[in-house]
Parts: sequence; structure tokens; C-alpha cells
Amino acid sequence: MKNIENYRDRCIALLEDRGVTIYDIADAARFLQADYHKGLKAEEFFESIMSVLDKREVQFAIMTAIELDRQAENGTMIDKELEDVLRRDEGLYGVDEVNAYGICNLYGSISLTNFGFIDKKKYGIIAKLNEEGKDGVHCHTFLDDIVGAIAASAAGRFAHSRLRSKREEV
Repeated sequence: MKNIENYRDRCIALLEDRGVTIYDIADAARFLQADYHKGLKAEEFFESIMSVLDKREVQFAIMTAIELDRQAENGTMIDKELEDVLRRDEGLYGVDEVNAYGICNLYGSISLTNFGFIDKKKYGIIAKLNEEGKDGVHCHTFLDDIVGAIAASAAGRFAHSRLRSKREEV
């Protein structure tokens, strides 16, 4: 049987190449949990982010999302109408969110609601990516949602682990 590679490091490099660091994602995850756990630091989410990034479905979603954004950005898509839709981040397109939902579904309803919240609020790196996507140079149609989904899932995982820790204390 062929040894299947773990693409986590490749995905981290792809994200960094697009201007997204693990710290950026951790800060977004912290934002999602800040009202429930006072004094949180972004670094407390690193383990959860790495756990999310270890999942093969997440890795494939990241690679696909970044490649589609790159092709639209570089003008190398075969379908020029689709390229134009991606460049404009067409409001009714929705496939970018569906791709992100696949990540959130791995971590339950808390991740889906976290994603909806951060997608609407456009906090931190997500706001930055969204703004850059409007500059006529960059295309982050998929990337901003993927980053939001990773942060939302890491925040969901963190919330579940905190709940588990409290139960064990009792």
C-alpha cells in the first residue's frame, strides 16, 4: 500500500504564501471565544489549529481553494466567466462558503455558527483578505472563507476541550 503524505506542512506554506500565518488564524479563533473565556491568548489555539490542519479533508479544501483563487488572480482559468465571478467575489456564488462548510462540519454546529459569525464580522485576517480581494490584484474569494472555517473549527474544538476539562475537574 502506498504511503499517503500528510499535507499539513504544505498547507501551512500555501497559507503563508498568501499572507496568512497560524498566529492570524489563532487570533481569529481567540476572537470567537473571547466572550466566553476571559484573558485568552491567541497562542492557546495553536494546538487546535494544528489538529484541524491535520485532517485530510481540510488539507484538500485548502489546496483547492488556494489554487482556484490563484488561477482567477493570474487570469489562467479556462472558463473566463467563472474567473470574472471569482474576481468579483460574486455575492450569490456561494461555492466558497460551501467549501468552508465542509471544514466546519467536521467540528459540529458550534463551528458552523462560529463561521457564520466571523464571516459576517470580518475580523482580523479575514477583514484584511476581504479588503485585499477588492484591490483588482488579489483574489481571495475562497481564501477568506477557508481561513474563517479553520478559525471557527479551532474555536469549536477549543470550546469542546474546555468543557471536557471542566467535567473532569468535577
